[in-house]
Amino acid sequence: MDGEVLPERHELEAFLVLAEELHFGRTAERLRLSQARVSQTIKKLERRIGAPLFERTSRRVALTPLGARLRDDLEPLHRGMTRAMARAIAAARGVDGVLHVGFLGVGAGELTPRILGAFRTRHPACEIRMRETHFADPLGPLRSGEVDVLITRLPVEEPDLTVGPVVLSEPRVLAVPAGHPFARRSRVSLEDLSRVTVFGVTGPAPDYWWDFHVPRFTPSGRPIPRGQDVATFQELLALIAAGQGASPVAASVDRYHARPDIAFVPIDDAPRTDVAVVWRTAGVTARTRAFVQAVHDALRANGGPARS
Repeated sequence: MDGEVLPERHELEAFLVLAEELHFGRTAERLRLSQARVSQTIKKLERRIGAPLFERTSRRVALTPLGARLRDDLEPLHRGMTRAMARAIAAARGVDGVLHVGFLGVGAGELTPRILGAFRTRHPACEIRMRETHFADPLGPLRSGEVDVLITRLPVEEPDLTVGPVVLSEPRVLAVPAGHPFARRSRVSLEDLSRVTVFGVTGPAPDYWWDFHVPRFTPSGRPIPRGQDVATFQELLALIAAGQGASPVAASVDRYHARPDIAFVPIDDAPRTDVAVVWRTAGVTARTRAFVQAVHDALRANGGPARS
C-alpha cells in the first residue's frame, strides 16, 4: 500500500465514531464538526479504500461487511494508540504517581464517576485514591496534605484555599424522626426550625460553614435550639432517628441514606447547597491541574453542575 492510500488520523476517528453511532448527527456532535464535514470525510476515506464502508438510506446508516471488518481491525489499534498518547502526554506533564482526592458526603454525586473516568483516561499513569472527610473537620485533611484536592460543601472562605468549579447544586430538606409532627407535612420553612432542636458540631469546622448548613437563627431572628454536638454524618442520622433532634441536610441524603426511622421534608425557603472542588492555593501540582481540567470537561459534557 503506497503512501497516498494511507488514511489520515481524523478520517479513521470519524469512521470509528460513525461505526459506533450509526448516525451522522450524533457523530458530528461528538467530533464537534458539521454533518457535511463528517460526510465528506467518510466519502474521502471510502475513495481511498475503493469501496463503500456504510450503507446509507434516508432512514438508517449501517456498516457494509467491509466496513464491519475494518472497524473490528481498527478498534484495538486505535485504543492502543490513544492509551500510548495519553501516557506520553502524562509523562511530559508530570501527571503520574498518586492523586489523593477527598470527598465529603456524596462528593460530586452522579458526576463523580464521570470526573474520575475522564481523569483516568487521560492520565493512566496517575492513580487516584479516594478518602472520605467528615464535617467535624471538612478542610483539615486538605490543609495537612492528606488529600491534594477536595470535593466539599460550600461555603469555603479561607485565604489559603482556592475554590474551583461547582459540581453539584441541590435543595435542602429537614431530616426529622419518623414520628415527628413535621414528618406528616409536605414542606416546612426556615421559621419552623425554631420548633425543633438541631445539633452543633465538634471539631475545628469553621463556624460560618456549620452556621450555613445548620443555622442558629431563623430569618426573622428567632433562635434555633441546639442540642449536643456531632462529629460524623452517621452519628447525626443515628441521633435524629433516636428522637434527639432534627437537621437540615441536602436533598440527596433522602436518596443515598433513606431509612424508615427518618423522614425528609423539603424546606421551602432554604438556600441551595453547593458542592465545589477546593485545593491549596500554594500547593497546586500538575496532578491537581489535571484533575480540575477533568472536572471542567465533565461539567461541559453535563451542561453544568449536577442538580436535583
